Amino acid sequence: MPSGNHTVELNVPIETIWRFVSDINEWAPLVPGYVNHQVTSETQSTWQIKGDLGKLQKKVNIQINITEWQAPSKVTFQLKGLDDKFDGNGYFEAKKLEGHKTNVTGYINVTSRGMLGPMINPVLKNIIAKKIAELTNSIADNLLQVQAVSK
Repeated sequence: MPSGNHTVELNVPIETIWRFVSDINEWAPLVPGYVNHQVTSETQSTWQIKGDLGKLQKKVNIQINITEWQAPSKVTFQLKGLDDKFDGNGYFEAKKLEGHKTNVTGYINVTSRGMLGPMINPVLKNIIAKKIAELTNSIADNLLQVQAVSK
C-alpha cells in the first residue's frame, strides 16, 4: 500500500492550526496538482487534481469523506477515485509541544485497484511520499503567514 507521512514543527498554537485544518476550503487548494473542489456536506467533498505518474498526466476526480473531527488535534479521512479505481485514507494531526510549539503531521496512503494496480502502485509509492511532504509544508507555510498576520 503506497503511503507517506511528513511532520513539521511550528511555533503556532494548536488552536490556530485547528481553525485552519478543520476548514477544507482553507487547505484543499494547497494539495499538489489542485484544480478545484466542491464541498457537498460537512463531511464530504469532491476534488479534482492533476495527477502525475511519471510521463502520464491526467485529471482525477476524488471523493473525500471526513471520518472523524477530533478537535483540536486530528482530522481523519477516506478517499476514493470517482473515475479511476483507487482508494485510501489519511489524516492531519497536531500535537502540542511546549509553549506555542506544535508538531503537524500529514499522512496518506493510496492503493490503485484493478488490472493496472500492480504496475501503478510501485510508482505511487515514491509520488505519495513526495506529495504529502509538499502538502504538509504548504499548510505549514500558510499557518506561519496566518500567525504573522494575527500578531
